[in-house]
Amino acid sequence: MASAESIAKLTAFQKTRDFFVGIDSDGCAFDTMEIKQKECFIPNIVNSYNLQAVSRFARQTAEWVNLYSRWRGINRFPALVMVFDLLAERPECLERGYKIPPIDALRKWIAEETQLGNPTLEAKASATGAPDLLGALQWSRAVNATVAKIAHGVPPYPHVRESIDKLRPLADVIVVSATPGQTLTREWQEHGIDGLVAMICGQEMGSKTEHLQYAAGGKYQPERILMVGDAPGDMKAARANGASFFPINPGDEAESWRQFHDEAADRFLAGTYRGTYEDKLVEEFLGLLPSTPPWKCLKTNSK
Repeated sequence: MASAESIAKLTAFQKTRDFFVGIDSDGCAFDTMEIKQKECFIPNIVNSYNLQAVSRFARQTAEWVNLYSRWRGINRFPALVMVFDLLAERPECLERGYKIPPIDALRKWIAEETQLGNPTLEAKASATGAPDLLGALQWSRAVNATVAKIAHGVPPYPHVRESIDKLRPLADVIVVSATPGQTLTREWQEHGIDGLVAMICGQEMGSKTEHLQYAAGGKYQPERILMVGDAPGDMKAARANGASFFPINPGDEAESWRQFHDEAADRFLAGTYRGTYEDKLVEEFLGLLPSTPPWKCLKTNSK
């Protein structure tokens, strides 16, 4: 679970409005998912884990996991392990000599730790000296360095600023994200919208579920809590707290934000969002994110 310090900070969040809205950042408020994954995360996977011989498949697999599947938006470390496991199922990779890296300690850390970020990984790696933990830490640091170098100058999606401005008179708005806090703060400040939100919560402050639980739980009526996100994990965090969820559809983000600004936000504030309206949006959203990789579908269809 989140650290005592993080829980205290989240619990201390002061309610000033009757409604509460949490907004995810990468791929939701900002069009940064593609550039971060394709230019920062994935090249560092190939380089850090010597996957040059299967780089084409590693890129395809990592893009599917992190961008185009039901696992879109999951924490970087479980996503990394999932990529390795999926590569091990691909005959093309095995034929090219791919062997899954030794990651037993990394798997164990992921299973036991709820704050999956560099600080806790560094502490565990330092305490155990496990080579795979040290390797994952090195990779994660390389990712952060590349993100800082490359992923800038990307503005919020159209209608994001206007949507937050529309909510603010009646709702407390915070950022709920699994991205490192330092990166979040830099990105929101870069575009002058950090002042539109009451708090920016990143991975160091616990999971998205915990952000909502401790910042909003017991302070607002559940039907007056909304999570806006672009990944199933955002919906899971909302559901765990009895909150509503508004999906930002991958590939059609600007239109989703237009619909939120013009229609859904008003419904949420009027108490008519839940039910058929929300269910239809969620059904459409989940239909965009399959659970079976396309290369497996191709093999099934060819039989």
